[in-house]
Amino acid sequence: MKLKKSFFTHDVVTEVARSLIGKKLCTQVNNEYSAGIIVETEAYSEVERACHAFNRRKTKRTETLFMEGGISYVYLCYGIHKLFNVVTNKSGVAEAVLVRAIEPVEGLDIMMERRGLATKDRQLTSGPGKLTQALGIDMEHDKQDLTQDTVWLEKGLIVKDDTIERSARIGVRYAEEDALLPWRFSIKNNSWVSSGDNKYNFK
Repeated sequence: MKLKKSFFTHDVVTEVARSLIGKKLCTQVNNEYSAGIIVETEAYSEVERACHAFNRRKTKRTETLFMEGGISYVYLCYGIHKLFNVVTNKSGVAEAVLVRAIEPVEGLDIMMERRGLATKDRQLTSGPGKLTQALGIDMEHDKQDLTQDTVWLEKGLIVKDDTIERSARIGVRYAEEDALLPWRFSIKNNSWVSSGDNKYNFK
C-alpha cells in the first residue's frame, strides 16, 4: 500500500526520517519495476547549515524544497551522483529527507544491470548515488509526485526503535556545529547501510 500524502506533510522532518526506515522505495522506469527497503536516511531543514536551503535560500535548484511534502527532490552531487530526497512539511517550509541506502528486494536483475554488477553485494545500493542508479532515478524525476506510479513509497516493514541507530550525518562537516546534529537514522548492523566520515553516534 502506498504512503499517503499526510505521511510526507508531517511538520517534524526528523520524525519523517525515522519513519521512512523500513519503508519500501519503488520505481517503474522504462517499464521496469524495482524496489528496496530503506535502511538509512538523513534529515535536512532550512534552519541548519547542511541544508541547501539554509536561511531560506531560494535558487533554481532549491525551489523544489519549498514545495508541499510528498514530492521528490533529486539533485546532482559532485557533478556525477543523482541523490534522491523526500520533500516534507507544508508548502513554503524547506525540509527533506535524503534516502542514503536501501536493501534491494525486487527487480534485482535490472538493478544489477543498471549498476554494471555481475553479483548481488552491498555495492549495489549501499549509498545514495548507488541506489538511485540501481532504481533508475535520474534528474528528470525531480519534483515527482510520490503518490503516483513512477517513484513511490509503500509501507514495507515495521522496524523497532531499539534496532535503529541515530548518528551525525555523513559528508556535512562544512556545516560546523550543525554537522553534529543526530539527524541520520539507520538500521543497526545492516550490511546495506553506507559507510561515511561521521564518527558521532547518539543513543
